[in-house]
Amino acid sequence: MLHHDGSPLFVQAPQPTALHFGDEVTIRVRALKNAPIERLLLRICPDGEQFFSEMQCEPTLENAPCQWWQAKLTIHMPVTAYRFLIFARDGVWWYNQSGLHAHTPTDAEDFKLLAEYDAPDWVRSSVFYQIFPDRFADGDPTHNVQTGEYEYHGVQALARRWGEAQSEGLQSMVEFYGGDLQGIGDKLDYLSELGINALYLNPIFSAYSNHRYDVVDYHQVDEHLGGNAALIVLRQALSQRAMRVILDIVPNHCGYLHPWFQSAQVQPDDPFSEFFSFRQHPHDYESWLGVRSLPKLNYRSQALRQTMYASASAIFRIWLQPPFSADGWRVDVANMLARHGKDQLEQEVWQGIRQAVKESNPQAYFLGENFFDGSSQLQGDNLDANMNYAGFTHPLMWWLNGFNVGQHAEPRHVESTVPWRTQALVDTWQAVRAAVPWQIACQQFNLLGSHDTPRFSHWVGNHPELIRLAVTFLMTYVGVPCIYYGDEIGMKGASTHAARNCMEWDTRQWDLELLEFYKKLIALRRTSPALTAGGFQVVLVEENTLGYIRTHEQEILLVIGNRSEQVRPAGALPLALAGLADGMVFAPLFGGEPATVQNSALPLPAQPCGVQVWHWRKAGIAA
Repeated sequence: MLHHDGSPLFVQAPQPTALHFGDEVTIRVRALKNAPIERLLLRICPDGEQFFSEMQCEPTLENAPCQWWQAKLTIHMPVTAYRFLIFARDGVWWYNQSGLHAHTPTDAEDFKLLAEYDAPDWVRSSVFYQIFPDRFADGDPTHNVQTGEYEYHGVQALARRWGEAQSEGLQSMVEFYGGDLQGIGDKLDYLSELGINALYLNPIFSAYSNHRYDVVDYHQVDEHLGGNAALIVLRQALSQRAMRVILDIVPNHCGYLHPWFQSAQVQPDDPFSEFFSFRQHPHDYESWLGVRSLPKLNYRSQALRQTMYASASAIFRIWLQPPFSADGWRVDVANMLARHGKDQLEQEVWQGIRQAVKESNPQAYFLGENFFDGSSQLQGDNLDANMNYAGFTHPLMWWLNGFNVGQHAEPRHVESTVPWRTQALVDTWQAVRAAVPWQIACQQFNLLGSHDTPRFSHWVGNHPELIRLAVTFLMTYVGVPCIYYGDEIGMKGASTHAARNCMEWDTRQWDLELLEFYKKLIALRRTSPALTAGGFQVVLVEENTLGYIRTHEQEILLVIGNRSEQVRPAGALPLALAGLADGMVFAPLFGGEPATVQNSALPLPAQPCGVQVWHWRKAGIAA
């Protein structure tokens, strides 16, 4: 019946992504012309008290399929929440971010506007590329880990030849292939040609494992990756190509061999003892999920807070400043930080970290890892975004492969053989978007897989059309896309372990058609105002098919994915509520004949398994 989102078509402000106190904002709603609406009101709560504004109909062209309503509000609070009250011929309705309701909803899912929010303005036009440093490229073999160089948890370090099969068990944690920061720098031309303009690097600080989440020195880039000097050189090379980089930090725990923990174990009254939580000194202590090699840091300690983020020389600050000048942080296990039993300190700690990050670099992208509902951290006062497993990755994979959730304890996996419904995908995506302000939703970190998951191609049975469907959804959904290294050339991996295999640099082994597909979509993602600043609206929900539209004043993209081997028949797709006028011509991105909107519907050809993208651009706008 009606539609609203936080994009500029619906929220008209002096600077839609950077609202300030005193700004007058025009809030607009689009409704079908024949919708039984008699009256429409905008509801806000200034300083906690309910207030309604009457919305007015805008002048409408006779042949337009929709009617626009508008009202104005002035930004007076850090967070302005609003929703709509509709008086219709069939009753009274409320409309908020989660949809249309006959009941009165709570404020939790109201639309929200953030004032004075320091969003990193470069993020929306970025396409990220995640790199696991030891497995991407070996630029300087002289500083590679040598076999027997050290022993960790009773297992000796092992040097591997590039591309050689990994071991299983503990040995796999301390075998190294020689990837380093110089290797990343050597491949920047490849990444630029792919269209990448931002990197996310897994941990690079000194540690004994190849994943380096067991950090032993937060102030030193691991010498086997080239040390601090190599990061400075990489930073300079990235800047020359107008590319960004965010680093991975582990403030929840450190490595067992970190000097802090080693010192704390010696004496109970050691100054570093308060950095940890000992149940019984020295061997009974809190650790990450019971993994004894990763003792958990204790944020009851003010000294730890000073060291990590509060002081002028704190760890969270120094790497964002010259000469390293990282463009942001990805925070490991962000859902667990500063939480331990009765001590739930996450809000005050996160706000302190955010202050430190933004003081060091106001344009820093502050990203957290969270496999679950992270909305409490996404209200504008701590994280800029989450790795959007809950709001994009998992729902999409369940739709393509079936419901499957895991945990670290037994049973490790809980799964269903019943196909996951398309409406369940739509509702889950919407629920997560509804829980956060639109400004945050537009910078959520979307991904298909990472170093913590099997390759996404495994989840779709390496089916080429489903791979293309998933990649297209990644590049066209609300938020910021990230590609896991090697996905673009068809690397495979049926486990998290295998997903960390060495990057394949032998081009004879590449899926060149898939690579070209990625390049085309990345170029679209980076140049399309509909994808970087447009709205989002679902327009088609069928048993095996999902269609949505991304709308901007200058262009519109229609994306339709069919997960089934059964061909979806040709037919007209009703698009009146999307505001599409008769005569608009849409061109197919992947070949075929253009289609013209007729009677507020777009005639679509039959669609086999896979994805279609239809593109309309306003006359006079350069392609």
